[in-house]
Amino acid sequence: MGTRRTVVIERIAPQLDGGRFPIKRVVGDELQVTADIFADGHDLLDASLLLRVEGASAWEEAPMRPVDNDRWSGRLALRRNARHRYAVEAWRDRFGSLHAALAKKVEAGVPYATELAEGRELLEAALGRASSAPGRTAAADATLLAGALAGLRRSRSEAGRAAILLAEPLLEAARRHPDRSAATRSDELPLMVDRERARFGAWYELFPRSQSRDPRKPRATTLDEATWRLPEIARLGFDVVYMPPIHPIGHTNRKGRNNSLDAKRGDVGSPYAIGSADGGHDAVARELGGLDAFLRFREEVERHGMEVALDIAIQASPDHPWVKEHPEWFRHAPDGTIKYAENPPKKYQDIYPIEFGNDDPEARAALWRAWRDVFMTWVERGVKVFRVDNPHTKPIPFWEWLISEVQRDHPDVVFLSEAFTRPKMMQRLAKVGFTQSYTYFTWRETRDELRDYFTELTLSEMREYFRGNLFTNTPDINPHHTDHGRPAFVIRSVLAATLSSSYGVYSGWELCEYARLDDREEYLDSEKYEVRARDWDAPGNIKDLLGDLNRLRREWRALQHYDNLRFEAVTAGRTLFYRKALPHGDPDPLTGFPHRWREPVYVAVNCDPVTPERAFLHPDLPAVGIGWDEPYQVIDLVSGERRTERGADIAVDLDPAGTPFTIFTIGPLDR
Repeated sequence: MGTRRTVVIERIAPQLDGGRFPIKRVVGDELQVTADIFADGHDLLDASLLLRVEGASAWEEAPMRPVDNDRWSGRLALRRNARHRYAVEAWRDRFGSLHAALAKKVEAGVPYATELAEGRELLEAALGRASSAPGRTAAADATLLAGALAGLRRSRSEAGRAAILLAEPLLEAARRHPDRSAATRSDELPLMVDRERARFGAWYELFPRSQSRDPRKPRATTLDEATWRLPEIARLGFDVVYMPPIHPIGHTNRKGRNNSLDAKRGDVGSPYAIGSADGGHDAVARELGGLDAFLRFREEVERHGMEVALDIAIQASPDHPWVKEHPEWFRHAPDGTIKYAENPPKKYQDIYPIEFGNDDPEARAALWRAWRDVFMTWVERGVKVFRVDNPHTKPIPFWEWLISEVQRDHPDVVFLSEAFTRPKMMQRLAKVGFTQSYTYFTWRETRDELRDYFTELTLSEMREYFRGNLFTNTPDINPHHTDHGRPAFVIRSVLAATLSSSYGVYSGWELCEYARLDDREEYLDSEKYEVRARDWDAPGNIKDLLGDLNRLRREWRALQHYDNLRFEAVTAGRTLFYRKALPHGDPDPLTGFPHRWREPVYVAVNCDPVTPERAFLHPDLPAVGIGWDEPYQVIDLVSGERRTERGADIAVDLDPAGTPFTIFTIGPLDR
């Protein structure tokens, strides 16, 4: 049995499910990896962290160093938007071990002739490796090693030869060119390095057909006509303009207003009933202006510094071309008819679900390829962000395959999972490739509910793969807390924009719209079934607040990060107090978490939209470099006001009828 590779590598972190799924990072991040590394005997060990782009042969590497009880740590900068692999390699440090043994014998005054002979052999081997290695450092090392060997040959005494071998520069040069022929290498682990939009962005959702200029005269608008809204959306600081499906809408079983079954003449139908004689998922509705209008709209969005997100709903109207061309892709009742979609008690008579459970492997493979081609068609048309409707109702292996297929050549494509379902399913979808995920934020309302939920999202293992995008509302979700009116809209906007680095609003939120259908979590006169017209400057709007929040998100880099959320102590029953800041100095080599922080942003929000509260905030001052008894500056980031404080007891009055939040930073008095 082979015994040369005897170094043990265990408990590599981070990794997901033994390397089954990739951890996620963003270009510009550092990958910090820790591992247990040990071996039998007394030899010194050395190790490297290895990183390569998936499919490439060349590895980048960085040294790992012992930090505690056989735990080692190493870091590498991530510079490329691509799928990567990383690994740990460890080996016995022969020259380092020889160096340590020789030093002990010299100090103890015992014979060391054997070590001198072994040292010469090790240097000769290291010289050979350095001479064949590229780069100036290797050339300089080769010169140093050759000089040391010449010195060993010239030296007339054992003490002189020992002094040469014990020189620190020689030790460093030899260690840079070790014998790794018997090194142990761990299994390769997957890593996805995304572009910045994967982690940071403010989303604005709109129906392009509801963008008429006159609120008194609702009429369906084309994509060209909808462009008049873009300057204001950009001015408010949004990064992504997200549209529900823009494809042809079916006529069979078309829904009327408020989801009624008796559509009247002129009713526009739901854009989620996709497909007609004009085409399917690769077409643009004629009433929106067709494909050319979409391309112009996308260019105009980009001209304003934003990007388009497109909604892909894997379903079809009864009029979709695939219904006739590929009936095997749909679910049939015993009588041969195709069953429409249901989510009891909800019924979707205008929609046919796609059948992924076909027993025919060829039909199943063709279906998968067809959906890949839909996504790729839109990627080729310039769309790099997709919101996917109800992905939890489709097979997980399908998503793992499809996302990898798209990102293989287009790693900059972002996938947002709209899966309001069981936690394990939401997490699995994130693991298999979805870049971002909707969350339960909409239903977490109290201070304690929010703190517990976001602690799980940002401090548990979920931070390695699950990026929550906090939507305040959606066309399907009119949350009940909005019944409290404008204070609730203010509170939820601040929470969404500052708890996560990605958040979104559905249009009408800025106008504090909350009229609901009966007592349901649905909008009255929903845009899903009719054209709406709005007065975008209506009194009581919160556009200025959204503009301020998005400005702060761009100015303060701490708000652009996801897993740097830390909850702070507060004396109050309804107020949530938290900090987001940038890591400062070397992180803890064992946990990866920073010891210190800089450029902190503090947010305190009264989560109750009705009851005023005086709160006493207790920030962790030493964490940001301020002593407990030092005076410091508090700067309100919205108003710009400054004041001096001393000690970690800051009193604030948070009144829903006025201002139920405060956003500030703290720093030295001379700042």
